[in-house]
Amino acid sequence: MSSAGTTEAPTGLSRARIALLVSYFAQGTVFALLVTRIPSIQTQYKISDGMLPVFLAAVPILAGVGSISMEWVVKKTSPRAVLRIVQPLVCLTLLGVGAGDNLAEAAVALAAFGLMVGGLDASQAMSAVALQHRYGRSIMQGFYASYSLGGIVGALLAATRFSLFSIFGTTAAVAIAVVVVASVWYAGPHELGHAVEEAVAAAARSIPWKPLLPLCLAMCMAYIADSTVSNWAAKYMQDQLHTSSHHYSYPYAAYMVVMLLGRLFGDGRVQRWGSARTVSLGAIVCAVGFGLVAVAPEEWTAVAAFAVVGLGVSVVVPQVFAAGGRLFPGASDAAVARLNIFNYVGFLVGSPLVGGIAVGVNYRWAMLVPMVLVLLILLVAKSFGAPAVQLAEADTVAA
Repeated sequence: MSSAGTTEAPTGLSRARIALLVSYFAQGTVFALLVTRIPSIQTQYKISDGMLPVFLAAVPILAGVGSISMEWVVKKTSPRAVLRIVQPLVCLTLLGVGAGDNLAEAAVALAAFGLMVGGLDASQAMSAVALQHRYGRSIMQGFYASYSLGGIVGALLAATRFSLFSIFGTTAAVAIAVVVVASVWYAGPHELGHAVEEAVAAAARSIPWKPLLPLCLAMCMAYIADSTVSNWAAKYMQDQLHTSSHHYSYPYAAYMVVMLLGRLFGDGRVQRWGSARTVSLGAIVCAVGFGLVAVAPEEWTAVAAFAVVGLGVSVVVPQVFAAGGRLFPGASDAAVARLNIFNYVGFLVGSPLVGGIAVGVNYRWAMLVPMVLVLLILLVAKSFGAPAVQLAEADTVAA
């Protein structure tokens, strides 16, 4: 870590960290509210079961485009400037999703949401990495926890009896006000010093792909599991278990509650068991959870089963990033940037795959797909304890 990380932090740094925590919380709320109301969106826009996986697959594709595009914009401005603009726009797209009534309007609203979310992900991550670089120690787990807490709030809001337009519009208005106020304290040059330039320089370093590939596989499988819960848990409750519409959001809420607890207490497990064993156990627990979902006889068993999935997934993603940092201690930002790409790959693969099987067969069989795929993590678990790569001796590929 550079000297920027060891210098005494200016007084505004803590405020900047809290402001970014608020940003992650708001994003978790908005995202959870959207995905847990997918059945209502499908009904309002008259989207067929066959078309729904297409719509859901388009969102991560456009998010990837938005993320890549925003990296170019950030170079011309700053992560803070982009974050101040993009996050209110994400909230406005939520309002747009709730306001339409035909297929074309759904396509436009969800496309805008995907593009803006990709830009938001990129600018948030850049701000978080720069803050972590300035602190000189790991603070990323807190941002993940804040996002999970927001997800719980969003899922609970989705369980209310309000119409899409009412709940989406109210949430968007409140979220815009909150993030605009928080944006006053986002980290800038005064708080970060040279941390942004140092983080960008580290991310631009050339590192070899080969040592990262097992971790990329683990990241992809984890997000296939995550996308299954976020995109299809509500539909599972609707189409497979025929529950009340007010219960559609309960699985995601339970998933996020346990995810939050798992992330808050996950460090202790890693200290006791080691990273490789923790990830292996996480993959097994996740698979067991999906198996329980597949055979759940009624809604509350399914809710508990989705919570088990959250317990398993909670440890995998943070340990993927941690392992990438250990592999390349001198270029951890570059490793994290590459690994984060497989967030979108997992969503892109998982959503249409699970949805297609659900439409073609049924949701019980569809839940067996992530159950099997997440066990592939066991094949690469040893990579979470691999020694650091010596860049001077490695054949590198440009990032």
